[in-house]
Amino acid sequence: MKKWHMIAYSVGSLGTTLSMQCFNTFVPIFYIDRLKLSPALFGLAMTIYAIWNAINDPLAGQISDRTRTRWGRRIPYVAFLTVPMVLSFILVWTPPFSVARGQMTQLFLYFTFIICLLDGLWTFVVLNYTSLFPEMYPNEKQRASVSAWRQVFTVVGLLVGVALPPLLYGPLGWPLTALIFAVVTGVSLLVSLAGSHEAKEFSQEEPLRLRAALLATFKNKSFLLFLVNNIFVTFVFEMLTAAVPFYAKYVLHVGDMETSILLAAAFVAAVPTLYLWTRLTQKRGARDAMMWGLIVFCIGLLPFLLAGSFLTGLLAMLTASAGLSAMLLLGDLLIADIVDEDELETGRRREGMYFGMNGFMIRLGIALKAIVLSATLQVSGYNAYLSEQPASAQLGIRLLIGAVPIVALLIALWATWKYPLHGAYLVDVKERIATLHADKGVVEG
Repeated sequence: MKKWHMIAYSVGSLGTTLSMQCFNTFVPIFYIDRLKLSPALFGLAMTIYAIWNAINDPLAGQISDRTRTRWGRRIPYVAFLTVPMVLSFILVWTPPFSVARGQMTQLFLYFTFIICLLDGLWTFVVLNYTSLFPEMYPNEKQRASVSAWRQVFTVVGLLVGVALPPLLYGPLGWPLTALIFAVVTGVSLLVSLAGSHEAKEFSQEEPLRLRAALLATFKNKSFLLFLVNNIFVTFVFEMLTAAVPFYAKYVLHVGDMETSILLAAAFVAAVPTLYLWTRLTQKRGARDAMMWGLIVFCIGLLPFLLAGSFLTGLLAMLTASAGLSAMLLLGDLLIADIVDEDELETGRRREGMYFGMNGFMIRLGIALKAIVLSATLQVSGYNAYLSEQPASAQLGIRLLIGAVPIVALLIALWATWKYPLHGAYLVDVKERIATLHADKGVVEG
């Protein structure tokens, strides 16, 4: 596999991260604080979104696994659905209804419909993009190399999608900001096709029917424990990015520029530690590296409970970044090993189903974030019309960015400790999968 192919494929992570992190970080404050949609209706919309995901993600994975075209199973979805996806992203930020005109219900219905439309298209595009990773890069060295490149573009996507909007939507407005982000997202995903290919041997296999596929997936102990980990890691990541704008505005009392600096600091500081986590992964394996990453992340979040100024808030961001970088690096490496283990059981490559179920669980974490965020704001006395929030609301925001994520990470740590794909068992899986691929006639690049 040529290096430029690896880089071209990895560019897609810029678009997938940019679009979803901008959505997850700024949709709450955009709809609740700016458009004045009630927190209760926002939480209800996100709950409906989660239910839609219960159907959307696994179904998309199964459809992908069963797709047969001359271009492959995955690539056509990225090629033909990227443009509709980015158009729906623009519509999220251009609602035609206003609470000021007495259109609270219409705004709620519009928001619910458009986020479900965006998610349906996003799922088909991103699921198929990520499903290519384990298939195209079968050995550990290739996976580690490509994962490192993907995380570089992921960090760029995080910086653009999370830290840049506060600097853009003021002078440009949200419609133009959304248009710029949509173009970057679409171009990056289409560029990824230049580095993408599929093994025809896997496309020729008779796929499992939906019931058998679901049963095989949910019988996989490694995957179930991975899901527990990923739900709560995703919940923490999304809670932090969604809570920071509230935390900066109402606890630290700083403006949009400082909010961007806070968000950017976490991701910029995460880059140097990626190298350290990569070395630890190569030496001890992804599972052990994940355990240490979760421990470091928990410790790094503690300063948020005490920070009261921009400087102390910035220091809290920097301490959290060391654990954050481990979470960015390790998830795809774990699920790639799970797909290999599953192929030994079923005889088929089923990246679509696994990434689909994983995508569903990620959205559950996102929906859980929205529910916890909106419920905490509601109960703590937050009022979108106040420039200075009461002490109870400030405490609630501190808990959202400190104590709540730590509890979630401890649950993820337990699941990772129980995760079986490590040590001698993982070595055995790798040896057996290499033999199986040789029997299938797969040429590994």
